[in-house]
Amino acid sequence: MATPSSPRLLSSFLGDRLGVSSMPLHRWPSPGSRRAGYQATRTLCNLVDILFNRRGQSDKPGDNPRRLQPGKVSPRLSVPNHIQRPPYVNSRQIPGMSNGTEIHDERGIECMRASGKLAAQVLKFAGTLVKPGITTDEIDKAVHQMIVENGAYPSPLGYCGFPKSVCTSVNECICHGIPDSRPLEDGDIINIDVTVYLNGYHGDTSSTFLCGDVDDEAKKLVQVTRECLDKAISICAPGVEIKHIGRTIQDHADKFKFRVVRQFVGHGVGEVFHAEPAVLHFRNNERGRMTLNQTFTIGKCFEICT
Repeated sequence: MATPSSPRLLSSFLGDRLGVSSMPLHRWPSPGSRRAGYQATRTLCNLVDILFNRRGQSDKPGDNPRRLQPGKVSPRLSVPNHIQRPPYVNSRQIPGMSNGTEIHDERGIECMRASGKLAAQVLKFAGTLVKPGITTDEIDKAVHQMIVENGAYPSPLGYCGFPKSVCTSVNECICHGIPDSRPLEDGDIINIDVTVYLNGYHGDTSSTFLCGDVDDEAKKLVQVTRECLDKAISICAPGVEIKHIGRTIQDHADKFKFRVVRQFVGHGVGEVFHAEPAVLHFRNNERGRMTLNQTFTIGKCFEICT
């Protein structure tokens, strides 16, 4: 986490997609292995409702006035009945990270291309909405409408109790922030995390956007996270060890004295929202190689070392 004296300098740019509150988060399982990554995602899932219910609590007196404050969450939006829902919607079972790697056939690849394309289009549209004064709830409503108008289901909605259709993580919120009534302010940075469920497949993407006049240090943080993603993607190919992704990301982040947040992971994605492999974004010795016709997310959270 960023310290209270510099809450605007934490950027999220993440592959893992689970719902948690936009309140700053402080305690998560210690990293160090793929199992720790799994445990982190399961812990997040189990704590959604707890964190959601804490949103009304105020920070202690004397906290930094620029620290992110949660707003009011509007009622959950509806999805037309004709749109296909993921299995976890309206289910009493808590979904976790699915065991086993999903390898797509020809139809699966085409479906992944379609869902990924739609997710990218929605994300691009959401980015155009970012400006001082707009609320993250307004962004959520616009994203929701675009997704359902294209015959898809917003994957976060109802996942582990998540009440919104998109994740909006502002400033020191690492990731998975819940859209609410807080207006964006000049100088904010915001990660928008879009996942759509189209024809039985999840397309998953996110990006961090600048709101108004952002200071140079925050701009650099966002720029370096993008460079890390691009470098990690460039090494991906069948047979490459998955651990090289983490090494590539951390090697580049270290050059700029950015620290990788280890408690969140990338993951396989397809018919299942979260599946193996767990993609660690820091140097590690986990086993596993990339496979032809496999799809997974790469993402990262950085903070400035002080």
